[in-house]
Amino acid sequence: MPVIGCEDNSVCGVELTTSNLIFFVVNSLFLHTILLFLFTVGTYTIRGRETIFKVIDAALKLGYRSFDTAAGYGNEQDIGLALKEFLPKYNLKREHIFITSKLAPKDQGEGKVRAAVKNSLSNLGLDYLDLYLIHWPGTSGLPVESSENSILRRESWEGLEEFFKEGSLRSIGVSNYTARHMKELIESSSVVPAVNQVEFHPHYDHPNELYNICADSRTLLQAYSSLGGNGVKTVLDDSTVIKIAQKISKQPAQILLRWALQRGYGIIPKSVNPERIKINSEIDFTLEDNDMESLNSIEHRQKYSWNPDNVA
Repeated sequence: MPVIGCEDNSVCGVELTTSNLIFFVVNSLFLHTILLFLFTVGTYTIRGRETIFKVIDAALKLGYRSFDTAAGYGNEQDIGLALKEFLPKYNLKREHIFITSKLAPKDQGEGKVRAAVKNSLSNLGLDYLDLYLIHWPGTSGLPVESSENSILRRESWEGLEEFFKEGSLRSIGVSNYTARHMKELIESSSVVPAVNQVEFHPHYDHPNELYNICADSRTLLQAYSSLGGNGVKTVLDDSTVIKIAQKISKQPAQILLRWALQRGYGIIPKSVNPERIKINSEIDFTLEDNDMESLNSIEHRQKYSWNPDNVA
């Protein structure tokens, strides 16, 4: 199936395999169809021009074509410069890559969202973004229980809908939305979120209600902190993960990433180490049903990142 203007079953000469360019076509309910790479390079906490350039160069060389950033990460400008530098090196054009950014919690609401989107576009040096997310259901400085959170995120979504209709945001979505937040948004909007980016790993699953809402609305669940995140190694060190990795001669990180993919999630692993970026991409294997069940049944349950459950 040709994608992104290529004439063969490849993206810019790179064969579509489960190890590098896994993709997911989202046939949304709101008259637009987009292509999302299930395997995206995350850039949270990655800063400094030299480091960013090294990461982008290594990722493009390996065949990655999707990159995730956010206004709050403070690295949009360096990512934009890196893409300008390295796309020509690999004979790539803007339309060959998929760029995601996010609205910072401080910029929620009608009075700020337009300026925030334009600022991200300017920082990245782009005319459009492939995907733009509301990063958090709450607003900086507001108590989590304040009903103003709901009002402001609704205003933010309406602002993103305008950019979507104008074409400068090719798709829009959310991050850290619970089932309650998703239901509220879908019931009041003409545009359904293309993506809901959430924490997900064998120590932290989601209620069936969230799965069902996202499945019904054809919203892709995209996993962050697949390896634990925020410097936490507990998931990587889990005895069940290690046992399965040893059995099939893989690394724990590869087991966790493959598990998330087989659960139907997109993944956003990050690393500043080119060799680790390569290893993370080498997941062209299938976990057996009994191994999937073992990972699904891990008793230890813990959320390692931010908890949106109490955001009104």
